[in-house]
Amino acid sequence: MPAHTSVKLNTGAEMPVLGLGTWQSKPEQVRGAVQYALEIGYRHIDTAAAYGNEKEVGEGIKLSGVPREQIFLTTKLPNEKHKQAEEALEESLKALDTTYLDLWLMHWPAPMIGGKADKTHDWIDTWKSMEELYKKYPEKLKAIGVSNCSVDFLERLLPQATVIPAVNQVELHPSCTQHDVVEYCTKRGIVLTAYSPLGSEGSPLLSNHTVKKIAHKHNVQPATVLISYAANRPNLTVLPKSVTKERIAANFKVIDLTDEDLKELHKIDETEHFRACGPEWTGWGHLGFPDFKFLAK
Repeated sequence: MPAHTSVKLNTGAEMPVLGLGTWQSKPEQVRGAVQYALEIGYRHIDTAAAYGNEKEVGEGIKLSGVPREQIFLTTKLPNEKHKQAEEALEESLKALDTTYLDLWLMHWPAPMIGGKADKTHDWIDTWKSMEELYKKYPEKLKAIGVSNCSVDFLERLLPQATVIPAVNQVELHPSCTQHDVVEYCTKRGIVLTAYSPLGSEGSPLLSNHTVKKIAHKHNVQPATVLISYAANRPNLTVLPKSVTKERIAANFKVIDLTDEDLKELHKIDETEHFRACGPEWTGWGHLGFPDFKFLAK
């Protein structure tokens, strides 16, 4: 399929397919990265309270000179604030120095206190709090969604939801295809946002033989193929991340991939499956979240 530039959310809003991710971007670096990305054409910026860089992301937006209404801005409710959703919302708005969010996500379906699972609170109740805020403050919240939710989690959520999540942000790349999540969300009008498109830390997929072969065929860099892997699929958006100007600019390029290209990329998962953000990485497998075994696919 040809690469696309935006997807329509179930709210009717348009979400740019390509965004700048800011996970692990240090505050002193992310300000300039956001400013530069917006100056060269990015219009989708993704951050989170847990990243500790919302303030600098907001400063980068201001420095870019790009009008706020032209930017799709996402941040996330932190795990430690599941019981204080409204407080968390106001803190993020203040840190970002903005009056509204285009998208607010529940970062994980995992309420925590002091770094441990909060077994007194159900994450479904957190979603209900987010729904209430979405309805109460339409001028502050344009859309709400979830992150790191498997099909099992979504099947528990949707029958109890009065607002269907607009987006589910998950790790997604050729070594973690999550076809079941893609199919489930697509059928229900939930957009998928792919984080770690290069395979996360160390960008391991850049050296993959299939990726390099397809890159050579199209005369582009392997990163372009991996970012285009999501951009060529309906209902997906993608968040490459960098604080380096050259890479930010290079990551802004997407190409049309053939159906055969996509089939070959899908097959990588069959022999080289891995995911960066699993229970071993988070430590949450030992913090009282038995449902999180779904991460260890």
